[in-house]
Amino acid sequence: MFTDMVGYTAAAQTDERAALTLRKEQEDLVRPVLSAHHGREVKSTGDGYLVEFESALKALECAVDIQRRFHERNGGSGVTPILLRIGIHLGDVERQGADIFGDSVNVAARIEPLAEPGGICLSGAVQEQVRNKTQQKLERLAPTSPKGVLAPLEVYRVVLPWMNPGSSEWGTSSARLAVLPFSSISPDPKDEYFADGLTEELITLLAGLPGLLVIARTSVIQYKSTTKSIAQIGSELRVTAIVEGSVRKAGDQLRITVQLIDVSSEGHAWANTYDRKLDDVFAVQSDVARRIAKELKIKSGAIAHRPIEEGPSVRPDSYLAYLKGRALFQSEVSPANYQDSRKQFETALALDPNNARALSGLADVTRYIHYFNFDTPVADWDERSRSYVARAIELDPNLAEAHCTLASILWDDFEYAEAEKEFRRSLTLNPSYSQARQWYAAFLMDEGRTSEALQELRLAEEVDPLSKQAAWWHILLLGILRQTDEVQPRLERLRNLDEGGAVYYGALAYFHFARGEFPEALRASARQVELDPFSAHTGYGLILAAMGEKEKARQWILEQEAGPVKPTLSDLATMYAAIGDLDSCFRHLESALAHHDVSLQILRNEPAFEPMRRDPRFLAVLKKMNLA
Repeated sequence: MFTDMVGYTAAAQTDERAALTLRKEQEDLVRPVLSAHHGREVKSTGDGYLVEFESALKALECAVDIQRRFHERNGGSGVTPILLRIGIHLGDVERQGADIFGDSVNVAARIEPLAEPGGICLSGAVQEQVRNKTQQKLERLAPTSPKGVLAPLEVYRVVLPWMNPGSSEWGTSSARLAVLPFSSISPDPKDEYFADGLTEELITLLAGLPGLLVIARTSVIQYKSTTKSIAQIGSELRVTAIVEGSVRKAGDQLRITVQLIDVSSEGHAWANTYDRKLDDVFAVQSDVARRIAKELKIKSGAIAHRPIEEGPSVRPDSYLAYLKGRALFQSEVSPANYQDSRKQFETALALDPNNARALSGLADVTRYIHYFNFDTPVADWDERSRSYVARAIELDPNLAEAHCTLASILWDDFEYAEAEKEFRRSLTLNPSYSQARQWYAAFLMDEGRTSEALQELRLAEEVDPLSKQAAWWHILLLGILRQTDEVQPRLERLRNLDEGGAVYYGALAYFHFARGEFPEALRASARQVELDPFSAHTGYGLILAAMGEKEKARQWILEQEAGPVKPTLSDLATMYAAIGDLDSCFRHLESALAHHDVSLQILRNEPAFEPMRRDPRFLAVLKKMNLA
């Protein structure tokens, strides 16, 4: 068993005396528990321990006892919380004096960072020994491949009684559900967008059920045409129930099959086939939601503030055009896709001017097109997107995506108080709306409210566990706050999600940057640039500047400005600030203000930019953004 005190290194750098006091208190609490459970302390690692036991069950019982005592201690008033991570593995060891060595020790060390603060993780070998001997619920996590471990590792999380379970039994107030992408069996392959659209609509509808957490589209879309079993998918998404189905569309005739599956038994809890006309698609969606709510023992009288029976009264052909537009909008990021998406939304509105979803989509795509065309006057696209989303909300006040879009518009226009109201309204209507949570977290970072931003990012990862973007934002903020002990397990997870891609190496670069490991950061950033040469990479210039290579950093900035994909104005300001050229920094910030393209997350919160924040011009920028 390995234990580790969360955040100790960072705490010691901030206030060494206070950190040493907490470490001593941790020792005084842990050591008697080890003795009581007959654990042998092999060695202390400073802020943790390596311990061996004569049985896996005793190791687990000891770990639970430790975490229970810290939970009770942290609940006292006026105390600084002490959080431990604990990892347990079972295997042979080699002894050298009082110490132990071997692969089993290395594996246990790799399992410990996978536990959440205050939590316990076990290897599959330990789970096999204790599963029929303990009352603790063990929740299987997605297979992981920690550094230095050749084969994917099976890991289980111990669901402690006082912690929020990642999954729960049906009928409780915190059930978790995933709607897998419906398969399209239509004669025309071009109708596949309809199955994808039906999946997303059902996710949105179910997400409003009180007490039901529904996994976001960006995570479930990765299981399209998957060969994985229900048990494996349930484990990776940490859900107790899964919805899957198929759609056949021929003209205006639909055949929709739906099954609700219990992950633990892989048995069908409910299934139905609907033979309907296209006009009835909204009634089908409502009936499916109502049946699922009944099976999950969730009150189905309302979906947030909308009756479950209610469906949007939109012409079917307009609805189809909207689904095509949304599919294009969510596909590959490109100006061409956005232009095609806009045409479909406009077609949908020509067929039915009361299509609120199409209006909301048109507001989104109008703003995204602007990011590729700075020549468009701000007042033009801003006014049009505002009018589209205002009409959408007028037609359907309970449309979460429209409230999120309005929030982003208000945020870009520096109307912070109203923007926050709209973000909160969007998340009230759809708590599983991952994009809204990520944008709201970035909004909070702009305001310097980092603890609240962290909470939103934790919730974003909860509803969207396979989102690379949510993981990246979380790692970025933890790095900014120098909570690098929290970053390591998330980096491993992101490496698996991104399959060692550019997003992972960008996050790895920032992790090393936050720790002051600049050569390692530069290597990771160079690998990111190699994998994604068509993006502007702010991080590379930032790291060069931190290493004292100011002229090389300036040359990098100039190359990026002349490149095929130019950095945003905010990114340019960030890089110029890093090399100490504050005149260029503030010149670009002023341009960003004029283009409504200013992003302050890094400049506002990253410790490296303190000299820039002391410049009176930064306060002037904050005042123009209504942040001071």
